[in-house]
Amino acid sequence: MTETASDASRPADTAGRVEALKAEILRKLTYSLGKNASVAQPHDWLTAGILAARDHVVDVWHRSTRESYETGRKRVYYLSLEFLIGRSLADALNNLGLTGAMAQAMRELGVDLAAIETIEPDAALGNGGLGRLAACYLEAMASTGVPALGYGIRYDHGLFKQRIDGGKQIEVPEDWLSFRNPWEFERREASYKIGFGGSLTATQKPGEVFWEPEETVFAVAYDTPVVGWRGRDATTLRLWRARAMHPLSLDAFNQGDIVGAVAERNRAEAISKVLYPNDSTPAGQELRLRQEFFFTSASLQDLVRRHYRQFGRLDNLADKVAIQLNDTHPSLAVAELMRLLVDEHGLPWEEAWTITSATISYTNHTLLPEALETWPVALMERLLPRHMQIIFGINARFLEEVRRSSGGENVDLSTISLIDEHHGRRVRMAHLAFVGSHTVNGVSALHSKLMEQTVFAPLHAIFPGRITNVTNGITPRRWLFGANPGLTKLLQEVCGDDLTDRIGNIRRLAAHTGDAALHQRLAAIRRENKLKLAKIIRQDTGVTVDPDALFDVQIKRIHEYKRQLLNILETIALYDAIRSEPYRDWAPRVKIFAGKAASNYGTAKAIINLINDVAVVVNNDITTRDRLKVVFLPNYNVSAAEVIIPAADVSEQISTAGMEASGTGNMKFALNGAITIGTLDGANIEIGERVGADNIVIFGMTAEEVEAAKHNPRPTSEVIAATPHLEGVLDAVASGAYSPRERDRYLGLVEGLRANDWFMVLNDFESYRQAQRRIDSLWADQGKWWRMSVTNTAHCGWFSADRAIGEYAERIWHVPTSPDTTAGG
Repeated sequence: MTETASDASRPADTAGRVEALKAEILRKLTYSLGKNASVAQPHDWLTAGILAARDHVVDVWHRSTRESYETGRKRVYYLSLEFLIGRSLADALNNLGLTGAMAQAMRELGVDLAAIETIEPDAALGNGGLGRLAACYLEAMASTGVPALGYGIRYDHGLFKQRIDGGKQIEVPEDWLSFRNPWEFERREASYKIGFGGSLTATQKPGEVFWEPEETVFAVAYDTPVVGWRGRDATTLRLWRARAMHPLSLDAFNQGDIVGAVAERNRAEAISKVLYPNDSTPAGQELRLRQEFFFTSASLQDLVRRHYRQFGRLDNLADKVAIQLNDTHPSLAVAELMRLLVDEHGLPWEEAWTITSATISYTNHTLLPEALETWPVALMERLLPRHMQIIFGINARFLEEVRRSSGGENVDLSTISLIDEHHGRRVRMAHLAFVGSHTVNGVSALHSKLMEQTVFAPLHAIFPGRITNVTNGITPRRWLFGANPGLTKLLQEVCGDDLTDRIGNIRRLAAHTGDAALHQRLAAIRRENKLKLAKIIRQDTGVTVDPDALFDVQIKRIHEYKRQLLNILETIALYDAIRSEPYRDWAPRVKIFAGKAASNYGTAKAIINLINDVAVVVNNDITTRDRLKVVFLPNYNVSAAEVIIPAADVSEQISTAGMEASGTGNMKFALNGAITIGTLDGANIEIGERVGADNIVIFGMTAEEVEAAKHNPRPTSEVIAATPHLEGVLDAVASGAYSPRERDRYLGLVEGLRANDWFMVLNDFESYRQAQRRIDSLWADQGKWWRMSVTNTAHCGWFSADRAIGEYAERIWHVPTSPDTTAGG
């Protein structure tokens, strides 16, 4: 196995450490798994290795927890519906500095550590950037010394496992827990009752209300320790699993009603079965709301219990606790914390509100209307009657305060109300989070500015200092040191061995942008990474690709605003151009796509189908030979990204301007030296500012131009007529050139574009096509290409999660960090 950055900067592992690990592994194999080494299977060795590594993590975990309680330090509680942590063994070993010793120990036991690491399943706890950000931040908090605990749901099946059958996405259940999760500890003693429905009764005490839920489920905790760099500290990921109060109705069972006997159990456990249930039906919508309240209520009950047990009082909650809401999913925390303080602990309303708003802060991740959740008042009143009552109370006091304030008579109260009265009476969850938080942050400079100007403009006028910005960050320990050890070793040679402790030192690389010898070494490292990816492409899709071709990559959730459709339409135009002029010296290119579409998102699934249909035609056309290949890799996850990103030459960040809050994939690619082709959207802007305009390829409309075009749209017929190549591409897709067995398969997709180009696919097509031809020209000049690549790596250390956590800690949570680890590049 390749030596990692953590091992490379430490003294060589001693024979004693290797012997100790061998003994630990064999002991776990024998006494925890009941297996003899002579009959152990690869999965047995993996589990034994994980359990041995986990013991070392637990030592750090217990020390960190003990120190936190002894000092009474303020603790951060990070609430997120997703934690996309990926595989954990390689990450933990790297952070502990045990990779080399573990590899040697396994080798002496006749096991290849690198091989068994690949059979560890990705934890199915997230889908996209939101969940990966939460995972990066939890590890970064452990690495920067921030006492923290992440709260989420322990999904049995996560989102789904994606198969591609006949070019179409097929969803099958994810079975990541089929061999159990050896990293976690079940905490049955940490279980809480979560109520739904029922009735409210006023008591004799003025203002006091008693809520008697109709249905109650248990939330049972499962803890996973997350160790930070060098094993200095560890944080906790606490996930909740839903359990029924009564797993079996014996009366129903004895009467022959086998299905009815387990109905309560099935209804309760459905809460933690899958991520993002299809909410296009009333039942699916109710399940989604139940999920969000379930994990939010359990988390708040838990943190309040922890605080009260340690300090014996609640008036200092905001001094010792920082609650961070990761997007709108846990917005019910505002109402639930009020309920706990008022109903359970008897605090007066005003005192409870002061504590609540001083404790909670909210990260907004999107301005897309469908992602700014709203819930029907009728559903809330039926499912969470006490919380709906509390929300009404918060809203009434808030609106009255605004009305009475100076200038309040000029405010349109309907725009700031927590209740939208114009669309069937719905609770605006983002408004609830905004009003109930002391700080609200966006995740890139542009996104935070647009928050003030668009969806939160009325609330920003009321609370002008509440919105701030913390640009997203990624952990270099996974996305550079772990994923790209060859590049890391070279960077340490150039920038110093302490690079892995101080990512800011990566700036030293900037002095070597013109070093031709360095370019050759970087190209060789990239080619090795491409060979590894090419092998996976061949294995998973049957397509053979040339590692010397330009690898052009777009890997992310499939969504219209992320514009995989723009990419594949331009690919068709390129295919047509190559066939028309085969004599030209075209840059060989491999177009690589990966990502999942929501199961109920028909247009996104059609885009996946189109990409695969185009791939079949292009990859089997001998006239384009090896100059163009199209690949769609199925079941995209963290482990796939760790292979794809180090092999990428071009990073596609082509969202409609103003719609991508930040992105984190763009940061991972740029840090690994890929050239970004993108719009002025999200963190692309900040990447461009740091690497320089000459080292990023920008195209398309700005956010202001997109907004103007939506208010005064140009007829799509005019756009198409004025855009060379576009008409032919659309006609080919609509007429079935890429779906000969179903000629009208994409007719609706094309007609939808012609009718309403909401995501500016047609408007940006020609600018994008020209930007791609610029990429071709840059690729032809390898000296210039590698100067750009080096510049990107040298200046993207700033996008470290450690820097982002440092900003949260200083400006929002008010907790100290370890200064040596938060320096950016």
